[in-house]
Amino acid sequence: MGCCGGAERTKREWKPLEDRSCTDVAWLLIFLVFCVGMGSICGYTVVTGAAGRLIFGYDSYGNTCGRRNSQIEGVKLSGLDQTDKKFVFFLDPCNIDIVQRKIKSMALCVAKCPETELKTYGDIKRFAMNNGSELCSYELPAHRYPGHPERSTKCPKLPVLPSKPLPLFNRCTPVNISCYTRFAEAVVTFVSDNRVLHSLVAGVVASKEIILGLCVLALVLSMVLMIVIRYISAVLVWILTALVVLGSLGGTGVLWWLYVDNRKAANATFAATAAAVAGSKEEPRDNVQALLIYAIAATVFTVILLLLMLFMRKRVALTIALFHVAGKVFIHLPLLVFQPFWTFLALLIFWLYWIMVLLFLGTAGNPVENEETGLVEFQLSGPLQYMTWYHAVGLIWISEFILACQQMTVAGAVVTYYFTRDKSRLPMTPILSSVFRLIRYHLGTVAKGSFIITLVKIPRLILMYIHNQLKGKENACARCMLKACICCLWCLEKCLNYLNQNAYAATAINSTSFCTSARDAFVILVENALRVAAINAVGDFVLFLGKVLIVSCTAFAGVLALNYQRDYTVWLLPLIIVCLFAFLVAHCFLSIYEIVVDVLFLCFAIDTKYNDGSPGREFYMDKALMEFVENSRKSLPEWIRGRLEEGKSEGDSGEARPMKARACRSRK
Repeated sequence: MGCCGGAERTKREWKPLEDRSCTDVAWLLIFLVFCVGMGSICGYTVVTGAAGRLIFGYDSYGNTCGRRNSQIEGVKLSGLDQTDKKFVFFLDPCNIDIVQRKIKSMALCVAKCPETELKTYGDIKRFAMNNGSELCSYELPAHRYPGHPERSTKCPKLPVLPSKPLPLFNRCTPVNISCYTRFAEAVVTFVSDNRVLHSLVAGVVASKEIILGLCVLALVLSMVLMIVIRYISAVLVWILTALVVLGSLGGTGVLWWLYVDNRKAANATFAATAAAVAGSKEEPRDNVQALLIYAIAATVFTVILLLLMLFMRKRVALTIALFHVAGKVFIHLPLLVFQPFWTFLALLIFWLYWIMVLLFLGTAGNPVENEETGLVEFQLSGPLQYMTWYHAVGLIWISEFILACQQMTVAGAVVTYYFTRDKSRLPMTPILSSVFRLIRYHLGTVAKGSFIITLVKIPRLILMYIHNQLKGKENACARCMLKACICCLWCLEKCLNYLNQNAYAATAINSTSFCTSARDAFVILVENALRVAAINAVGDFVLFLGKVLIVSCTAFAGVLALNYQRDYTVWLLPLIIVCLFAFLVAHCFLSIYEIVVDVLFLCFAIDTKYNDGSPGREFYMDKALMEFVENSRKSLPEWIRGRLEEGKSEGDSGEARPMKARACRSRK
């Protein structure tokens, strides 16, 4: 199993959905080993007590609360029995550095969190006497709190705010969280005006039923649009074409008119002021030259655009046909609509696990006493400190793997639909059948494709971090070069994503390895470059119009619904929430539609490459695509159609098949 998938058959027969075999097994093993490493990190944090320190909490001397602890060498108050003290109490809860994951405030294990405000050291003493919960450092006896000379540093900052323990993490958190606003300085200016904040919050609370209803409306509109768009796609495409052509011609004409008008005005001004200051003619001349440059550039752009429209006008019909067939796919495969839900659920579960392990790593390692604060911190040292980087790579690779599984699942279901001649003989659940084939045969291919995306995404993220760190620095050239590299990597990532998606479809068709499928898909895409450009340009814009349509309809319905709500006057936040949710839902659903259209095109291109409609080599395509092929055939020159008829009369002889294949390729 090398880079190109091992020993492939030198001459493969094209048999879609037949002769299934496992692909890229070596990469599946590599991915499994990597996942075992991810699990080992979690196991390490649990075995070494990091998970327990995070959940149960620990004090500033390395003692885990609610546990019997061992002595830490060099730390005087470590190794205490904290079985009865299950909660972590911070002397100054506002002095916690969340970004650096360092506790600047002293933390103690206490038996009970203060439930009322303690204003004096006498109140702290009475709380300790009555509840057995000492809120000052362990070496200070409770009866000496009011008069102890170190009470300002070893006791909590006054006043002690009432607090409650977190539901899962046993930390005493103040009920009044106003002190935490220092960690969100960007929000302070917004929330400082309580009237604005209260008005927005009141608007959301009062309109929660309306917001929920509008979100459901956006969901329904997205599902309906995926089916309806196949009936209105032709209208949208031709309207788009007309608007683009008219807009480019009109814009170019306006620029030339402005150039002529400004040139006449400049000449008139120059003639009237010929005896005045010599510099008076510079500004009008500059404007005329700028308009001339703009007009020439617009003319060149318009000519190129019109030529592309001329060459791609027949390919637009293929885009419309593909949209029509995509609508039929969703009718036969209704579970495709719910595919984004399962993908989002899988990503959510993994992200929650990843964040949990990352928090475990924050409390893992050996205890180290901070020289500045004198508090104990846990830090990873040696090779173990690279576990965080390993964990970060896992976030990207496994997330891309889950997204690639969605693409392979959708591609497998669409391929099954396309290459099944009798649609009544489709599997009962094509989506589940596609998932089964993915798990049984092609997990290695998905792992390899997602790893390639990871190799591009990681350097881009690193360069973005460096670029952000250089903001405000004087080296503008370095920042400009970094920006260019980031843009190049972003473009490469997008191209690889598109190629990977087509490679997954090719794997679903012929069960070939990733590299072989990517090579075959790339050759087909290059052979159909104009068709690909038309589908991507026109199809993506049509889907974008669909997203705008859903957001606009939802926002319009929201304005009408909120107009009858008299409990508040601020609509900003509820309407923003609804519009964001509507765009997110529309994007999730229409992205599936986009994947279906791309897979259908690849199936169509392969179908027309290997079949010509003759007996024994019939097309698999839908009636709408068949009509497109027939119309294309009628538009061929007479001598090509004569050779086609001649090839058919010769049957399947050795001379006829190459002739039909060449004629088929010439039609494309």
